[in-house]
Amino acid sequence: MPADHTGFVLDPAPAVRACFSAIATGPMAGLPLCNPALEVAAIGFRSWQGEWLGALLTPWSLSLMLLPGTGGRFRPLAVDERQCWAFPSGEYAFLGNREPELGPYQMCSLYSPVFEFVSQIDAEAVALAALDALFCAPDGAAEADAAAEQARLQGESVAAAPVSRRDFLRGGLLLRGRG
Repeated sequence: MPADHTGFVLDPAPAVRACFSAIATGPMAGLPLCNPALEVAAIGFRSWQGEWLGALLTPWSLSLMLLPGTGGRFRPLAVDERQCWAFPSGEYAFLGNREPELGPYQMCSLYSPVFEFVSQIDAEAVALAALDALFCAPDGAAEADAAAEQARLQGESVAAAPVSRRDFLRGGLLLRGRG
């Protein structure tokens, strides 16, 4: 059910999941940019500053997602218009979008495409870690960078290595895997 002009009062996760599941089985079905190991999931939605924040996992992307609540800070944006949001870990730009079933929403891409993930469980764990990382002030970035590099040099999974929260949210985990 789409949000009215005041936003979602209750958790929007069921509506997000239904909307993007229809997209996954419709226009996106069978496209080569989709990871067949993944399905749509609306992850960790919570009220934040009166708006709704969570993660959206699809077979083609993993993104942070903001939907309007009753906080009054959310602005409906044109596609690809940006609104910056400040979190303890830093400031992040979210791009505007809209679906008829949801109304306006904003996204901050973490991974697109999502071929790095071999399972739904792994992808959902990364989504939850990203949400948690938003609310932690940067600390120990140098130690995390060193630990990740050490894991990479030893042939261990970069995804399992510690990574600074800021680097994680800015795509550092993905960049380390290409080093």
